[in-house]
Amino acid sequence: MKNSFLTAICGLLLLTSCAHEFNLVYRSTDYNYKYEYAKECFARGKYQRAITLLNELIHIEKGTDNAQECLFMLGMAEYCSKDYEGASEVFKKYCTSYPKGFYAETAAFYIGESLYRSTPEPRLDQSATVSAIAAYQEYLDLYQDSKLKSAAQQRLFDLQDKLVRKEYLSAKLYYNLGSYFGNCTSGGSNYEACIITAQNALKDYPYSNLREDFALLIMKSKFELAEQSVDSKRLERYQDAEDECYGFINEYPDSRERDTAEKYIAQCKKYTKE
Repeated sequence: MKNSFLTAICGLLLLTSCAHEFNLVYRSTDYNYKYEYAKECFARGKYQRAITLLNELIHIEKGTDNAQECLFMLGMAEYCSKDYEGASEVFKKYCTSYPKGFYAETAAFYIGESLYRSTPEPRLDQSATVSAIAAYQEYLDLYQDSKLKSAAQQRLFDLQDKLVRKEYLSAKLYYNLGSYFGNCTSGGSNYEACIITAQNALKDYPYSNLREDFALLIMKSKFELAEQSVDSKRLERYQDAEDECYGFINEYPDSRERDTAEKYIAQCKKYTKE
């Protein structure tokens, strides 16, 4: 018990001492010392302290040999502290201020990396994902022989998968809403919206690993659209649904949903054979 108490007291004294030292550095006008201390804080993983000092130093050191490193280190400190939005802005500022700078290539990569880390799950707004894709694409255009090229390309694939997933969730939502008309304020139906969303996704992302899932939603939606159709459109829609089912079987002959397609075809033929 006594040893634990002494350990706690020693820890408290150490923290107090460190805080006192930082306050002395923060108030100091010896900017060379402050710069070296900021580098030490960054190296030791004390990113918030480094950020506090570097936010001052990027203005003080402007025009000096240390200016580039201060700005880049600030971006990395914010990235490491998981302030990805702040980090991306700092890296952008670096690339704008020092397009040929020593850290320009790495900073350009970390613009995309910061945006990538801030992208939300697929069901949410994907504006950040689009921005990250643009950042990585610009990086690849500027640094075609970079050592980080393969990493940037993999990030692009991952981000595109997220956009595809977003489209799939939207199409699936329309399908699940089915005949509910409460959200159809501009005419049409949820099944039609599902078909359009899925078809556009297949057009935009033809090599997606969700290709079969989109095709399945299109097939199911066309069948449901025919089932719920008015008499004047029923035959045409059953013909369209039947064609879609055959197309699905031709493209995915081993699909687990082949039986569904065949069942739909049998139902469609009751109308298309008349």
